Amino acid sequence: MNSVIIAVYRWIVPVIEVSVLTYLLYQFHTALLQTKAQQIARIMLYYLSLYIISYLMRLETLLFLFEHVTIVFIIFVLIVYQPELRRAFTQLFSGQNRLIRLGAKTTSEQIDIILNACNVLISKNRGALIVFTRHLGVKGILDTGTRLNADLSSALLLTIFDHDTPLHDGAVVISGGKIQAAGVYLPLSEQTSIKKSFGTRHRAALGLAEESDAIVLVVSEETGRMSLTYNANILYDLSPQKVKQMLLGLFSYHDVDSKDGIEEAGINENE
Repeated sequence: MNSVIIAVYRWIVPVIEVSVLTYLLYQFHTALLQTKAQQIARIMLYYLSLYIISYLMRLETLLFLFEHVTIVFIIFVLIVYQPELRRAFTQLFSGQNRLIRLGAKTTSEQIDIILNACNVLISKNRGALIVFTRHLGVKGILDTGTRLNADLSSALLLTIFDHDTPLHDGAVVISGGKIQAAGVYLPLSEQTSIKKSFGTRHRAALGLAEESDAIVLVVSEETGRMSLTYNANILYDLSPQKVKQMLLGLFSYHDVDSKDGIEEAGINENE
C-alpha cells in the first residue's frame, strides 16, 4: 500500500509542478503581450536560438562570447526595458480581471462626470490633461503638483482647466474617486514615431504611459479632439462614447483594442 502511495506521489508532484510553471509562464506571456515588452521575448528567443545553434555546431568562439557576455546582456535588457517589465509584472500579480473603481460611485458615473467637463472645455477651446492611476504608484509625479484630495466634480475640473490659473497647464491626477493633485508635470515621451503636430500635452501623456500603467485622457486645445494613452500607446481623435467604452474596459483590466476606426497616432492617423 505504501509503495502505491509513493508511486502516485512521485507521479502527481511533477504534474503539479509542470502545471504551475506552465500557468505562470502563460500569465507572464499574456502580460508581456499587453505591453511593449513583447520585444524582450523576441530578443531573448533570438539569443537562445543562437546559443543552441552554437552549442550543437560546437562554435567555440561564439560559445566563449556567450559565456562572458550573457550576464551583461541580461542586465542591459533589464535596464532598457525596466518600465515595460514593471508593467508586465504588475499585471501578472494584480490579476487580469480585478475591477478597479474610482470611488463610492460606479466607474461609469465617474467617467460621465469627467466627460461632461471635457465637453464643456472643448466648446470653449480649452485643453485638459487627466491622469487615472491603476496599480503602479505615481507619487513621484504627484509631488510636482499641488495636492488637493478633493471630491471629483465637473465644476472643479472646469475651475482648474477653464481659467488661466497656475494649475491650468499641468495634469490632474484622479485616484480613489478624488482629484488627488492638480498642476502635475508629467515626463515627456522620447518616441520619434508619434505625430510632429502633437504638443506638450500629448507627449507628456504618452511619457507617463511609457513609465507606468496609468491611463491619461488628453483634450487638445487646438483641435478639440480627445486622446487616450496607456501601455505606451496613444489613441487619437476619440468620441466621448469611445472614450467611455475604453475606460470601462481598462478599469476592468481588460486590454482594449485600437480597432473599430481608431488608429495609433503617428502611424496611420491623419489630422
